[in-house]
Amino acid sequence: MATNRKAAMGFIFITLLIDITGFGLIIPVMPKLIEQLLGVSSISLASQYGGWLTFAYAFMQFIFAPVMGNLSDRYGRRPVLLFSLFGFGIDYLFLSFAPSIAWLFVGRLIAGITGASFTTASAYIADISTPENRAQNFGMIGAAFGLGFIIGPLIGGLLGELGPRVPFIVAACLALANWLYGYFVLPESLDKEHRRQFEWRRANPLGSLLQLKKYPGVAGLIVSLVLVYLAAHAVQSNWSFFNIEKFQWTPKMIGISLGVVGLLVGVVQGGLIRIVNPRLGNEKSVYIGLGLYALGLLLFAFASQSWMMFVFLIPYCLGGIAGPALQSIISGHVPPNEQGELQGALTSLMSATSIIGPLMMTNLFAYFTGPKAPVYFPGAAFLLGSLFMLLSTIWAYYALRGEKKQPVK
Repeated sequence: MATNRKAAMGFIFITLLIDITGFGLIIPVMPKLIEQLLGVSSISLASQYGGWLTFAYAFMQFIFAPVMGNLSDRYGRRPVLLFSLFGFGIDYLFLSFAPSIAWLFVGRLIAGITGASFTTASAYIADISTPENRAQNFGMIGAAFGLGFIIGPLIGGLLGELGPRVPFIVAACLALANWLYGYFVLPESLDKEHRRQFEWRRANPLGSLLQLKKYPGVAGLIVSLVLVYLAAHAVQSNWSFFNIEKFQWTPKMIGISLGVVGLLVGVVQGGLIRIVNPRLGNEKSVYIGLGLYALGLLLFAFASQSWMMFVFLIPYCLGGIAGPALQSIISGHVPPNEQGELQGALTSLMSATSIIGPLMMTNLFAYFTGPKAPVYFPGAAFLLGSLFMLLSTIWAYYALRGEKKQPVK
């Protein structure tokens, strides 16, 4: 059984690695492609469109993620994950050959509908994990993310020198190759006896979120997680735009910086978390990680030299010990045959914050770099993200303290 679980973790790790590599390929060139399709040379304007593109993806994922999560509880993780990977391949093809900005939105809408790879992968990991190794196994998602972000952006930055569309074509090929890999190699993780009937009332975003009420202690931690998701968009939605605006970074430089992000995330979540989490425990890992996130974002906001962005990545990426620990605590409240529903609900929450977060952060960036700004401050979004991380720490503290006070049943 232990051998089968290790093999399954290897399969899901490679699947996510290829998926994230394809995603990382396109990040360094997205601002330039938006500018090209708009026919303008304005990073402030491109950042606003970038926010709306993320909104389009997130809105569709918010609607469809619980459907995919519930389908995976009914039919198994494997078919849903394969469907998701195929959708990403189609999305990248749309982005590769888009003749106008409208076609970028079409591609993002398709990806949002099918984009359940992380939802299903999280449920897959929950299926094959024990209480003792759940946090470490969830950390493998971060490790795949980190390694994919070493490979993807570095290659994307280099390919971007050949033209802003080249990385999208390569990403499409990777996504479709990943789909074929999963079709032939990826095993099913959810036994038929652990599956449940599909129910529409539990498969809509609101119904899925309402199901979280069944699990004591989850609601408060979910609020903390929502604040983390919102804060993360200060980096996810703004990194390229901020560094192009303030430090005149090229796609190649953006790719190198994201490669460093990937390296650090991979070290933290693929290695360090396996040492730190068992010693600190989940609760302390959450507090320390969120504090480091807040510090890193604050430092980004006031960076005055290009090299500082690389140095300040260290405390920010060390904050990555918080996410798997928080997710482990939450998933520990849920039975095995409802992990897909839980992960679908969490993805819906993440998507809901991705509806709000990118628009909030990119418009804040656009405002404070635009002609009407009372003061020129490109780092405004990072400062707001730091505040959100501090609020998340406080909320997690009170939620976990309240859980300890509950009588044992």
